[in-house]
Amino acid sequence: MYWIIFITFALLSWIVSASLERKFAKYSRVGISMTGAQVAEKMLRDSGITDVQVVSTSGHLTDHYNPATKTVNLSESVYHSASIAAAAVAAHECGHAVQHQVEYAPLKMRSALVPVVNFANRWVMWVILIGMLVFETFPQLIYIGIGLYGLTTLFAFVTLPVEINASERAVAWLEESGVANRETKEMASDALHSAAYTYVVAALGSLAYLIYLILGTRR
Repeated sequence: MYWIIFITFALLSWIVSASLERKFAKYSRVGISMTGAQVAEKMLRDSGITDVQVVSTSGHLTDHYNPATKTVNLSESVYHSASIAAAAVAAHECGHAVQHQVEYAPLKMRSALVPVVNFANRWVMWVILIGMLVFETFPQLIYIGIGLYGLTTLFAFVTLPVEINASERAVAWLEESGVANRETKEMASDALHSAAYTYVVAALGSLAYLIYLILGTRR
């Protein structure tokens, strides 16, 4: 039964990712008057943020906001592209910068969890594997492993409101600023909603595996 759940989540994740790629490819062909970099710089200015830089980074869909360095990092295809897809991504990442500025609570919580989750991700599978091997003599170890995995699941769910809120801020600003009209605003919203679904599927998949681990110890 459990393998059916895992296959279902894997298939769902693939479908959501494929849909995301397809929509961004489609909306990347819809041109606007500003590049992703220009959109990001304008949104930061409009939000009264003067201490955040917009930089280009290598890779595909590697866009992110780094609160430690206060940089909006845009992949080359977004940084240089004058499309509504690039504008949506750039505005979304600036949405995180705005969250940082206003001390948005879920973002603060996620940032606080980052070092703990990095540690958990590094060791969790080793702890669980060894815990399974020595369960008869040292059952506490596997519970420690489950606790570590629980932290990664918590992080996945804390990430949801952070990402959804950043997208909401992005779409609202794109319309208010005039960067997007009614038609292109809907395109940006559609693309960002598809991106949000990837986080939802990841969080639910993480929760499903956590439940599987817990039930496994009871058996």
